[in-house]
Amino acid sequence: MKITLLVAVKIMMFLGLVFAATHTLAANAIATEQQIAIQPIQASHDWPVSEDSYNKDLIRAMNKKIAEKDFKDISSVVVIKNGALLLEEYFNGSERSSLHDPRSVGKSFASTMLGIAIAEGFIQSEKQTLSEFYPLKNYQHYSAQKANVSLKDLLTMTSGFAGNDSDTASPGNEENMYPTEDWVKFTLDLPMQNPTSSAKKWRYFTAGVVVLGDVLQKTVPQGLEAYADKKLFAPLGITQYQWQYTPQKVANTAGGLRLRALDFAKYGQLYKNGGSWGKQQIIPAEWVKASLAKQTARTEQKDGGHYGYLFWNDTIQSGQQSFEVAYASGNGGNKIFIFKDIPVVIVITAKAYNKKYAHPQVAQMVSDYILPAILH
Repeated sequence: MKITLLVAVKIMMFLGLVFAATHTLAANAIATEQQIAIQPIQASHDWPVSEDSYNKDLIRAMNKKIAEKDFKDISSVVVIKNGALLLEEYFNGSERSSLHDPRSVGKSFASTMLGIAIAEGFIQSEKQTLSEFYPLKNYQHYSAQKANVSLKDLLTMTSGFAGNDSDTASPGNEENMYPTEDWVKFTLDLPMQNPTSSAKKWRYFTAGVVVLGDVLQKTVPQGLEAYADKKLFAPLGITQYQWQYTPQKVANTAGGLRLRALDFAKYGQLYKNGGSWGKQQIIPAEWVKASLAKQTARTEQKDGGHYGYLFWNDTIQSGQQSFEVAYASGNGGNKIFIFKDIPVVIVITAKAYNKKYAHPQVAQMVSDYILPAILH
């Protein structure tokens, strides 16, 4: 028996060493030339291909880090410069036709559709209150403060509901919403954060964006999904996409709207254009301006920054230069960057869901590789 145990232990030790060695090799994989090479842009009716030059060595260096897993779980990088397609790179099994799940990037689309609905008169203004859309006295924790929450408060995440996705103990944390049968009821039943305070602090509150989607569903012709297809996707020539849905089968504005990377780039360029595409004004220019503006300070975040109408607002440092940027952002490191002072839109899709490195690595990719490469 002693000999058998000894042999078994040695076998287990050997297998452990083999696993560790294999794992180390996988973690330190050496990129091939094919993985490092800049991917040629195939002809596309969606975009003119840019003839601008850029620092190819920096892009190759970025590709190498993606291949060797220094930048993990990246699926695509698209760069638009002066309205033309400059870079289109796919990784980890993705390709041009892939539909990417960018999680909360989809929240920004709720802002878009609200702006269009207001312009067409289906909603009067973002200053309208929840009491104009819901019989709030039929929900729990009714208060005048809750009745006076405006659509703008939900757009800027300053509604005052007891909902904070950064706080696992918060009653309105999104993880408490998903298992429920009715996400809108879950939200409207919440108490207010501080019923005696009129201060409107910024707190990331996914459930509030679900309510915005429901308001749109109730007010626009044929519901949100059909309205978005007619007023946004069709004018942009976007035909391949997938919504996720709430338990009530309403298009989910909390996130998860899947598009191709090139189509996310169209969405970003639409905002860069001030809401116009070709000869059509899809989103009112004033709404675009308000959406990308610094509507409120993100006081709860250590890094500061601001927030617009379901768009983030920050400064990106690259070398000795600082760049003002508004962007849509989602779990996993998904971003649509709309730069304010340079003619650039950058889309990065990734699958680093719930990973601490997800957003920092994307910031490094943009600051240390993409911006220096294209602005050389």
